[in-house]
Amino acid sequence: QVQLVESGGGLVQAGGSLRLSCVVSGITFNIHAVGWYRQAPGKQRDLIATIGSGGFTIYADSVKGRFPISRDNAKNTVYLQMNTLKPEDTAVYYCNTAPVSYGSWGQGTQVTVSS
Repeated sequence: QVQLVESGGGLVQAGGSLRLSCVVSGITFNIHAVGWYRQAPGKQRDLIATIGSGGFTIYADSVKGRFPISRDNAKNTVYLQMNTLKPEDTAVYYCNTAPVSYGSWGQGTQVTVSS
């Protein structure tokens, strides 16, 4: 069973930066594409950044150029560097395979951006 543990969220002012981390266990991490998802209050959970097993990346328009995604297969970890944060980036951030292949989600990490 896949286990996902996100960390790195917090409260930051607009224009600031955060780095999120997610440790994945229970699957063969290096053969899976993985992504970061976010869910704002009252909204659906959306995929915002994906990194393939070979390092190819795809971004939603809302974060393109601001949130580079990376992975360390030796540590079974995926990262999201969040730069130039905006109040509309406020959400709970989750990682998972992309597309979601297993039923589990982690607890997520809250990111709050103040104006």
